[in-house]
Amino acid sequence: MPTLIRPAALLLTAALLFTAACANADDAAEPAAAAPSAVLPGALVLRVDHTGGFVAPETVATRLPMISVYADGRVITEGPVTMQYPAKALPNVLLQQITPEDVTQLVERARSAGVQNGADLGRPGVTDVPTTRFTLLTEEGLQVTEAYALSEAAGADAGLTADQVRDRRLLTELVTALQDLPATLGADRIGDAVPYRPTEIAAVAAPWRPDDTVPGQPEVAWPGPELPGTSLGDGLDLGCVTATGQAAADVLAAAANATAITPWTSAGKKWTVHLRPLLPDEHACADLTGKS
Repeated sequence: MPTLIRPAALLLTAALLFTAACANADDAAEPAAAAPSAVLPGALVLRVDHTGGFVAPETVATRLPMISVYADGRVITEGPVTMQYPAKALPNVLLQQITPEDVTQLVERARSAGVQNGADLGRPGVTDVPTTRFTLLTEEGLQVTEAYALSEAAGADAGLTADQVRDRRLLTELVTALQDLPATLGADRIGDAVPYRPTEIAAVAAPWRPDDTVPGQPEVAWPGPELPGTSLGDGLDLGCVTATGQAAADVLAAAANATAITPWTSAGKKWTVHLRPLLPDEHACADLTGKS
């Protein structure tokens, strides 16, 4: 289990990053990664997530990032998903801990892979697939790179230039490294995975419709803010609310034995609720719809 962050370790990390930044001062195309100790402990420094694709709007709004790395060494990922139906109401979100030095290594690796605003990665001629988005905190602010069809189209036959093929390969290698942190950082550098306990949770609600394949779903009284909440867009029969504090605790307790097709009752109506634990940098429904 990695050790807790200590001021001395943070200062060392800052010094190392400052040296790295100076060494790359002439490379304006690659902003230096921000020192984890120079930002708030809960600040997001690296994330990989997916946007778009041919999936239901509620899936777009509630899907989890592939990985989120924070300045204090927290790493949050989506855990294994079972094939049971109906699925559990709550997603499997896992938390691990790494050291400040390993945070530095990951953000530097992302910088070296070319995560920067305005990267030209081409637009392969395939449809209905997601975009992979990379977000990196640097000394110049957040840098974002989006690669459409990153895993579906990799070669010149997809209408990509040689430079685009190379740059996409570097990002694909970054994804591979982030998906296997024990291999990337060393197995003894990664804390044990434990369930992530959110203090805030979002609920995307739609009118409930019975599923004839699973009859007899018991109703559950919704303990959070009244559903359906704020509309997620014109033409979408979806609303969103967020619960914090005791309300969030009540929602988590009620959802422990619920499923994805449980009829939740609120304001005299039944609702299908898609639950999405909010991550440390997320606090509102807008943080989810901004990922769509």
